[in-house]
Amino acid sequence: MSNQKPTVIIADDHPILLKGLHDFLIEIGLNIVATAKDGKSALDQITKFKPQIAILDMDMPGKSGLEVASDCKKLKIDTKIILLTLHKEIYLFHQAKELNLSGYILKEFALDDLSRAVSEVLAGGNFFSEKIFEEIKQTPLTPSEVKILRLIADGLTTRDIAEKLFISERTVDKHRSNMITKLSLEKKHNSLLIWAQKNRDIID
Repeated sequence: MSNQKPTVIIADDHPILLKGLHDFLIEIGLNIVATAKDGKSALDQITKFKPQIAILDMDMPGKSGLEVASDCKKLKIDTKIILLTLHKEIYLFHQAKELNLSGYILKEFALDDLSRAVSEVLAGGNFFSEKIFEEIKQTPLTPSEVKILRLIADGLTTRDIAEKLFISERTVDKHRSNMITKLSLEKKHNSLLIWAQKNRDIID
């Protein structure tokens, strides 16, 4: 890194966590240009200072970290965003990836992961807590559900799947609705198809 310390904004609605984060980041050599206690002021500060990195709590009053990231994308602000979260739900992780977030860190491992994440992100990469991948792999889908998910990813209809696996269409539909619940997806007809195509690496 050059003599210029990398600029950062941090936002968290818990004062103790905010202070801990602040002290830790100063210790690892960052320049904290502003802090915020809610999503709206976080967005204002990012818009004003355009820091290199913004480290945001996922759950904040006003706007969530994801909403702030989404606004930054719309406003074409180049600040790299790292989300701190207690959430291991797969769909939130995928929303974060869709918004091109630079990092997604579980709070319970924040201090272990944060300095690595900051280095990776400043070098142009991204960083996602490894524990999230473990959670994804542990999603309790049955072998039958995984088989159906692969066929959905290939674009097969409920009828095609039923014929191929010698089961009734009703059974396929039951599996579909179970998977939507387990994966916390929206109850839309194509939500499984979208998920399956995005996550072929997990289900193959």
